Amino acid sequence: MAYEIVAVGSSAGGVKALMAVLGELPTDFRVPLVVVQHLDPWHDTALAEILDRRSRLRIKLAEAGDVLEPGVVHLAPPNRHLLVRPGGVLELSATDRVKFVRPSVDLLFESVAAVYGPAALVCVLTGTGSDGSAGAEMVKARGGTVVAEDPETAEFKGMPQAVVKAVPADLVLPLDEIAGALVGLVKGTRTL
Repeated sequence: MAYEIVAVGSSAGGVKALMAVLGELPTDFRVPLVVVQHLDPWHDTALAEILDRRSRLRIKLAEAGDVLEPGVVHLAPPNRHLLVRPGGVLELSATDRVKFVRPSVDLLFESVAAVYGPAALVCVLTGTGSDGSAGAEMVKARGGTVVAEDPETAEFKGMPQAVVKAVPADLVLPLDEIAGALVGLVKGTRTL
């Protein structure tokens, strides 16, 4: 299967986890990435700049109307849901919170599943709560691939554990193996 997008969700402990994963991805990573990290809704964030300094990929805060491109990471801005529409066009939404959060990993994953179906690769990292589990179910239902950080080694196990309980995750890995797995899956050198 050729993947066309990688979507990542994280919450508590996520900044460190995102640094670990995004920092290991090579410059020739062939697909676009979209990321929801739960952020303080009332403050601007420097997260894109922080991650950009630690990654070989370009990392930017998503803006409405952005079009996804390979090797660029689009990060959901504070207090906005990030959705992917046909053609890889990004949409930002201020609709109601989902599971008490905005941006919502579930909404991102559901939009990715709807647009990309079996070409969707999603990954849930550390976090509290269960955001991401309903979206992971949708991704699996459409034939996509779900990777979860191992709840036993995650800094906060809530989100990855909810995903592993909700769906048969394709891969459950410790944090330090996730970047390599994503690269292998995208390149087609790793099987599930």
